[in-house]
Amino acid sequence: MVSRTPADVVTAAAAIDDLSRLDAAVADCFACPRLVGWREEVAAVKRAAFRDQDYWGRPVPGFGPPDAEIAILGLAPAAHGGNRTGRVFTGDRSGDVLFAALHRAGLANQPTSVAADDGLTLRHTRIFAAVRCAPPGNKPSPAERDACAPWLHREVALIRPTLKVVVALGAFAWAAWWPVARAVYSLSPPVPRPKFGHGTLVSVPGAPDLLGCFHVSQQNTFTGRLTPAMIDDVLANARHRAGLA
Repeated sequence: MVSRTPADVVTAAAAIDDLSRLDAAVADCFACPRLVGWREEVAAVKRAAFRDQDYWGRPVPGFGPPDAEIAILGLAPAAHGGNRTGRVFTGDRSGDVLFAALHRAGLANQPTSVAADDGLTLRHTRIFAAVRCAPPGNKPSPAERDACAPWLHREVALIRPTLKVVVALGAFAWAAWWPVARAVYSLSPPVPRPKFGHGTLVSVPGAPDLLGCFHVSQQNTFTGRLTPAMIDDVLANARHRAGLA
């Protein structure tokens, strides 16, 4: 079913009972006109370095095994990363940092992620974004975030039996988690709601632990706000809390 309105997204997501069908449905979403126009414009104009490549130019599904104990929650695909390659955090500098760290943590079979067919596999980990289309300026609107939320909620519901820890990359992902906790786990956020911070841990009975991590953006990694050691510490904690360490 092609989703052309937010109401379509709600209906389609609720009817899906496995991740492969969810991934296919996500890729056929046209519910947010601004995002559809932007992702397709980027795919047509392209970046000069990738002018000979075919861009994906569609929403980007999650990636990783269906029985993951750890989830990595990001903001949205990069215009010339996931929007080009069709795989989340693949083909951009942020992905270079993230997958190198996952490899060091024993959660990925290789340290690089350059194309959807590059042989990368994840162990115990699934990666997805709060918004599935590349947004202009990397800033989705509140309405676009809310329209995309049913995909995220359904994806978490499908991996709920094994999910133990969620690592939120940045404040946007951190904020996106609380509606998931309400929709999937019937839990209200703590009051006051915990503020995002690197290394911040929130444990609520009946839901996965939530760990904060600065986003793996160039703005953070190039300035030293986020170092490899800092990412390694968060992933080591995630492994420990998932019972993998």
